[in-house]
Amino acid sequence: MVNIKWEELGFDYIKTPFRYISHWTNGQWDDGVLTEENTITINEGSTCLHYGQECFEGLKAYRREDGQINLFRPDENAKRLNKSAARMQMPEVPAEMFINAVKQVVKANEEYVPPFGTGATLYLRPYLIGVGPNIGIMPASEYIFSVFCMPVGPYFKGGLTPSNFVVSEYDRAAPYGTGAAKVGGNYAASLLPGQIAHDRSFSDCIYLDPATHTKIEEVGSANFFGITHDNQFITPKSPSILPSITKYSLLYLAQERFGLEALEGDVRLDELDKFAEAGACGTAAIIAPIAGMQNGEDFHVFYSETEIGPMTKKLYDELVGIQFGTVEAPEGWVIEV
Repeated sequence: MVNIKWEELGFDYIKTPFRYISHWTNGQWDDGVLTEENTITINEGSTCLHYGQECFEGLKAYRREDGQINLFRPDENAKRLNKSAARMQMPEVPAEMFINAVKQVVKANEEYVPPFGTGATLYLRPYLIGVGPNIGIMPASEYIFSVFCMPVGPYFKGGLTPSNFVVSEYDRAAPYGTGAAKVGGNYAASLLPGQIAHDRSFSDCIYLDPATHTKIEEVGSANFFGITHDNQFITPKSPSILPSITKYSLLYLAQERFGLEALEGDVRLDELDKFAEAGACGTAAIIAPIAGMQNGEDFHVFYSETEIGPMTKKLYDELVGIQFGTVEAPEGWVIEV
């Protein structure tokens, strides 16, 4: 029996018994295996170490009230991994292989899937890296695809408690660069500005569009959304934003379940007054309400510094209910392990 205080979990690494690993050599993937070894040995010339030829994903497994386990839209994670892989000149991981690997890892580590009602989940991290004896700036000839997992609590410590963010003077990605791919370089670029934000007692940074610095793009490692006073659900649109599966799920739910006009478009700094509520969304964060936003000397409050906005709460409850199986899911959104 696993001895974990589920309600006290943060978003930290915990070694679980099994992970999946597959190797790509001679132009094809092997069958892949489950292993108990949580380290990998790679050649010192591996492209992932020198040239950033790697990408990764994040998704969760959810314990239902009846004890069964759900995956939420893993096919979309497979698609996004392959878009990132194409951007990094790496081989595709077939969707069937991706989902099968995820299922194997969940089943093998089932005792680490937190109980229903604790608010905790099993976080899964698939990754794809270029390996082998390389030195030139070119795609690797060998690759590793792996999936590991751990139980986690909320990504932001406050959970659904609104918190404050600060506009960063740094960019997380270049215009038409790798911002839309889930690659490590984007996150490496966010470490320093994130630390600066934390040192100033903010939850994280808000990044502006790298071309003009006049529009909101992302919130830390999550996507931004705002709900206007006239019932529009708006998320930023840009070629340097990571296409969040949570964001697109919320766009659908906002329109189809709650009758909001859902759209992707510009979120200009000089038009923040039109938003009644705002938040950050992503697999890890789910939804983190944004209380206020510091931009230079200006501090803008959205709904409240202490309370979650009513529509944000409805969207959160709907999405989490779908994930945990207490709310009916749109067709194809949930796969039982």
